[in-house]
Amino acid sequence: MKLIKISKKHFRHDAFFRAIADPTRRQILKMLKRRSMTAGEIAQAFDITMGSLSHHYNALKSADLVRSERRGQQIVYSINTTVFDDAAAILAELFHVDHRGEEEE
Repeated sequence: MKLIKISKKHFRHDAFFRAIADPTRRQILKMLKRRSMTAGEIAQAFDITMGSLSHHYNALKSADLVRSERRGQQIVYSINTTVFDDAAAILAELFHVDHRGEEEE
């Protein structure tokens, strides 16, 4: 059996794709694209428990898609756009797209 060494970078990429695979997390990212929001503000948009939302926040943070900052009693979430540049590069490499957006042969 051949063992394949997987880097931390690949684990981060896996976390990114797992995070965006969920529609609730994609909706949270859409909300944060407009502005930073508290956990409570985000929760108002969903009909799920705070425990479930906490799971979604953790998945987004582990993929480095969002940053959290404690401000007094509140946690404020903001989007980390640099990760999307990395994801675009992964997809371009996967589908052999050059820097002009054209598919390579």
